[in-house]
Amino acid sequence: MMRKTLSLFTTITLLLFSCNFFGQNFKDLDASPMDIAAFPLSHNISDKLVRVMYSRPQLKGRTVASLTPSGKVWRTGANEATEITFYKNVTFGSKVVSAGTYTLFTIPGEKEWTVILNSDLNIWGAYDYNSKNDVARIVVPLTYDENELEAFSMAFNTEGTLFLGWGNLRVAIPIKEN
Repeated sequence: MMRKTLSLFTTITLLLFSCNFFGQNFKDLDASPMDIAAFPLSHNISDKLVRVMYSRPQLKGRTVASLTPSGKVWRTGANEATEITFYKNVTFGSKVVSAGTYTLFTIPGEKEWTVILNSDLNIWGAYDYNSKNDVARIVVPLTYDENELEAFSMAFNTEGTLFLGWGNLRVAIPIKEN
């Protein structure tokens, strides 16, 4: 009888510990989920020119200006700094850029934004941004749209221009294959 009780106790203990050991604690959805924008646009084309990986912060009653202060380097999204990969050499605005992966930073302004490609990777936010590692800087005009975007968004058009949008602000970054 003692042996059965001990065996039952051992079995129950092992089951309890194995449930905790093998059980997964999945996190809730990120408040600023990660997304990817790529060009060409078709999902079944594996020969891409460019891909951008970024996180999408939400306004949640705040203003774009409060989240992207004018004149200060912004990570161009949320969480980790946005990364852009060029699979071929490109012209980024008017600058020739070699194929590779870069971080994409911006400096918001009242009428134009400075868009920066930087060689530092695996950066959280813009806290460790180092301008000495800038590969290219271009200045693009800031425009406005009548449609409001709650979530920061990036999208390519059919010509390869990368659009950034949040609230009613829009920025267009021309990218062409060399």
